[in-house]
Amino acid sequence: MTPVSGRIREFHWSWKKKPVTAIYEVIGEGKPILMLPAFSSVSTRDELRGLTQQLAERYQVVMLDWPGFGESSRPWFNYRPALYQAFLKDFVSTVFTEPVVVIACGHGAGYVMKLAQRQPPVWSWVVLVAPTWRGPLPTAMGEHRWFYNLLRFLIKLPLIGQFLYLLNTLPPFLHFMYRRHVFADEKNVTRSLIQQKYKTTQKWGARHASAAFVTGALDPVRNRSDFVDFFQPLPPLPVMLVIGEQTPPKSLAEMEFLAHFTGVQVSRIPGSLGLHEEYPNELASAILPFLNKYLS
Repeated sequence: MTPVSGRIREFHWSWKKKPVTAIYEVIGEGKPILMLPAFSSVSTRDELRGLTQQLAERYQVVMLDWPGFGESSRPWFNYRPALYQAFLKDFVSTVFTEPVVVIACGHGAGYVMKLAQRQPPVWSWVVLVAPTWRGPLPTAMGEHRWFYNLLRFLIKLPLIGQFLYLLNTLPPFLHFMYRRHVFADEKNVTRSLIQQKYKTTQKWGARHASAAFVTGALDPVRNRSDFVDFFQPLPPLPVMLVIGEQTPPKSLAEMEFLAHFTGVQVSRIPGSLGLHEEYPNELASAILPFLNKYLS
């Protein structure tokens, strides 16, 4: 199936008087769906294209590149949750005229659920795909925030920062991470995929937002209880959680905790943290029956 392309648009915004240009793409016609990619060093709306291809046959899909990632501008900001929370609120209120369905992957879950508390309502239905609230280093190494602050400082430096960032974005390292955490089937981690991801990491200014995510500076909350508070009580709208059956143990434990102690609808399909990219057909099959129900 040939990948679909849509109408490329720009959303002009500012943060602390500095301009930001966010790129988004509109595909299809009908009731709108906002699609948010996962935060990562290789974050881009293209990871949602397979799923979009399924949904755009009936709906209008809006795929967004977060500021600092994808094709959006990458200013030298101190990237923090407040920036992304304000950006998402302003983007939604500007682009959409009524509550919209949102499909958020990874760290987008916390930002989406915080907005779900707002009145009048921003969302009409929420789908959280492999939701996370803690960045890779805090997940793997624990709460050593002083060390992560030092690491971000070093990565900001012109030479040593570029070198450290390069070490963590070389194709062999990306291949290792995709096989271990992102995709469930190593056969899907192809050379062309890794080359495409590598090109994304090498765009000018890419290291700043990437370092913030990896070191936990973009975590929407600092602990599990604060994340669960977004769901207790649930906002007055349907919330669906999609879990990949091959998700790494620590991340899976957090998702299963959410599934068991909140009132979200739960769907389990093949995949890991990148299931939205690796298994778009299965994800579409899980989402569409509910989507058709709520948008009919």
